[in-house]
Amino acid sequence: MRTKAFFFFFSDLTGDPAVGKTALAQIFRSDGAHFQKSYTLTTGMDLVVKTVPVPDTGDSVELFIFDSAGKELFSEMLDKLWESPNVLCLVYDVTNEESFNNCSKWLEKARSQAPGISLPGVLVGNKTDLAGRRAVDSAEARAWALGQGLECFETSVKEMENLEAPFHCLAKQFHQLYREKVEVFRALA
Repeated sequence: MRTKAFFFFFSDLTGDPAVGKTALAQIFRSDGAHFQKSYTLTTGMDLVVKTVPVPDTGDSVELFIFDSAGKELFSEMLDKLWESPNVLCLVYDVTNEESFNNCSKWLEKARSQAPGISLPGVLVGNKTDLAGRRAVDSAEARAWALGQGLECFETSVKEMENLEAPFHCLAKQFHQLYREKVEVFRALA
């Protein structure tokens, strides 16, 4: 079977400041070859693009990952950039309970940009390498995510653990949405 490429607009990699969104996006894009020890605050939004094979298919999805600033200061500008999201990745820091609690706010904000549309996605707990400082229980995060219709993952960008799983899940979710739309169009024809 010939591999097909689908364009994928990943609405946002979102969450509070300093949870590791930029590190996650950059290390994923570089296949683990580019881990910066220090990052500057993201102002506005950065774009990361990578083609990802969809698990259990011969297809690929081109991910357009919008790494957004976590500061409220940039909120109004981000609203204009968050139009018609396909899927969502919420990131929190497992050592920072407030960053986890704020995921509700970020999810509400993203879903408000796509009213009436199911918005699949993932919740990613980052910085698992700081186990001694963990403040968010894995089971609590998983239960919250499932209650919101999200898949749940934990990662350590620093240790390069479980980095690809959330993005492969997003690719699979988008691919499923695409297949469902194709079937709707076929039924109409």
